Amino acid sequence: MRRDDFNIMSNIKVIEGLKADLICVIGQLFKLMTKGANVAKDDILNSISGAISLLYILADRMGYSYEAVDEEIKRKLKEGIIEQDEIEVQGKDLSKLYNHLRERNK
Repeated sequence: MRRDDFNIMSNIKVIEGLKADLICVIGQLFKLMTKGANVAKDDILNSISGAISLLYILADRMGYSYEAVDEEIKRKLKEGIIEQDEIEVQGKDLSKLYNHLRERNK
């Protein structure tokens, strides 16, 4: 087996593991959310941050830079803001996240 073939196979294995981990983290988040107020907020935050981290790493393994992911998120948020997406109208959530990302990247 050539070294390039091994690297490709290794990367595919890592990507499949990341996908499985992401499903588990999302499942755990949903399970935590069904428990209502009895759940430690740290557990929910841990699940959310874990999912975001896995998605960034997955994107990187698939050839997308973290910066490219950030820029695409900002593009989608801006589009939702302009189109007055329902979640934007209700609480300016898209604007808040867009401003957070913009400030973070200064």
